[in-house]
Amino acid sequence: GLCCCFFFFLMLRRPPRSTLFPYTTLFRSISRTYDAMVVDLMLPKIDGYTLIVNFRHSNITTPIIILSAKNSVDDRIKGLNRGSDDYMVKPFEPAELLARVKMIMRRSTRDLDANPLTRLPGNVSILNDITDRVKRNEAFALYYIDLDRFKIYNDTYGFERGDRAITKTAEIIRKVVKECGDDLSFIGHIRGDDFVAITDPDKVSTVAGGIIEHFSKAVADLYDKADRDRGYMVGMNRAAGEEKAPFLSISMGIAVRKQDSPMSVAEISKLATQLKEEAKSKEENNYVTREWERLKN
Repeated sequence: GLCCCFFFFLMLRRPPRSTLFPYTTLFRSISRTYDAMVVDLMLPKIDGYTLIVNFRHSNITTPIIILSAKNSVDDRIKGLNRGSDDYMVKPFEPAELLARVKMIMRRSTRDLDANPLTRLPGNVSILNDITDRVKRNEAFALYYIDLDRFKIYNDTYGFERGDRAITKTAEIIRKVVKECGDDLSFIGHIRGDDFVAITDPDKVSTVAGGIIEHFSKAVADLYDKADRDRGYMVGMNRAAGEEKAPFLSISMGIAVRKQDSPMSVAEISKLATQLKEEAKSKEENNYVTREWERLKN
């Protein structure tokens, strides 16, 4: 609620003794506590535009909503260009302000949580999505997706090519889930070459099969011509010796939660991890899926 938001137009009623320093000091102290800021443009001795610009120049990234009686299009554009995240005109409806505060908080959380390479949601969003589905007692399939032999590929070709392989994998997962899943499907990026997807249980064979099919067609393009001609790559293993390594493959552990299952978030996550390890042991593109329920007492 609004307890997470700091209101500059309410707190700074007394003129500061200097133009900017007290504002910056105050903002720095509260930016660690508050998730959003509401700033009036008509502040004592300094206008809100200048204040926001100085905050941004100080690498203060807390989301800001301007709340002002200035209602021209030029004023709104100026506010957004100076670094604010939203602009509301007085008089305002409290319910709308609350909705906008919540909106920029959600957007900020997603931006901070997103993987910088793929821009897919990260661990916080993944956990929140699984938790919400369990609370709603939904049936769903949780995919834990991992690349096999990625380390030797990354060590041999370098991190730029490794990033390219991860990006390509993310594109494939996104494409297949979008085409074969539904509007409630979810994709996330845990770290490195580890991904998560969530779909309806009825979509498992279609989605998993589609990911494998597209990845199988794309993987050769990640290698140099000499390796493509050989059908494998020669890289350095952890013992600093040469090793013939098959091309990258993709493994998926898919845990299915049925409606009314007593499985907790931790239990379904653990099951997906175990199934992923089982899939990786086969050293080829494949997936392992299983339904499992903890017996009720």
